Amino acid sequence: MINMMNSTGVWVDDGDKAYDFYVNKLGFKVLQDQKIGESGRFIRVIPPGGGTALMLTTPMPGMGDVKVGGQTPIAWETDDIQATYENLRAKGVEFTQAPTQQFWGGFEATFKDPAGHLFKLLQMKA
Repeated sequence: MINMMNSTGVWVDDGDKAYDFYVNKLGFKVLQDQKIGESGRFIRVIPPGGGTALMLTTPMPGMGDVKVGGQTPIAWETDDIQATYENLRAKGVEFTQAPTQQFWGGFEATFKDPAGHLFKLLQMKA
């Protein structure tokens, strides 16, 4: 029986920029940070409130067709989207969509990481 989702991941082109963004701007906790080969890096982070970990991996030569950046199906949840939005913008996080009320009753915003991944920020209840 499957109990829960442990982690999901995205490919990043710069481990240092990814580390700075997720740890210093978003406030995630580092669970693992290690080099892979000559040029690869594997960073596993988790949001301050817990939940599913995010793996940030730089591709190594010869890995084939690896896509860095773009829309992801990953959404992060907050209790106060406006305050979180303002706090993250003050830290330099780029939003492509400000908090907007959705047809399902909550609010949604979209932000971008340094590798160009787009993530949703959700407040489930209005």
